[in-house]
Amino acid sequence: MTTSHSATTRTRSPVQLLALVVGVVFLLVGVLGFVPGATTNYESLQFSGHHSDAMLLGVFQVSILHNIVHLLFGVAGLALARTASGARAFLVGGGVVYLLLWVYGLLIDHDSSANFVPFNTADNWLHLGLGVGMVALGLIAGRAPVQARTSG
Repeated sequence: MTTSHSATTRTRSPVQLLALVVGVVFLLVGVLGFVPGATTNYESLQFSGHHSDAMLLGVFQVSILHNIVHLLFGVAGLALARTASGARAFLVGGGVVYLLLWVYGLLIDHDSSANFVPFNTADNWLHLGLGVGMVALGLIAGRAPVQARTSG
């Protein structure tokens, strides 16, 4: 006796795939921030503050707090990529957060205690690019309909 059934398998939408990729990249960056060699001046890595002279890829100023933020963004991306609406919220909301960080980085004195994450000029430009890119991805890919396929 054979039974016939129809199962619906839900595929990931473009916005979910993009959020997943962005989340994985954030996780990778967060991990690399703790890897000597990928992070130069690793011995000067501090929990937070502008005195951390550790530089991810020799360019971006990082601290333990900065790396943890990247890891948390990565986890959020993976978790929110489970649904199209969550993925869109991650990309657009995360993009807005990065645009706010860009503005904050422009306004503060990089040698002051206000630079607690810390940021340098390269970080500021990266935050602008991430912010614009994430918002654009969330808005453009977020409009694509979720597709379902049937197997049976």
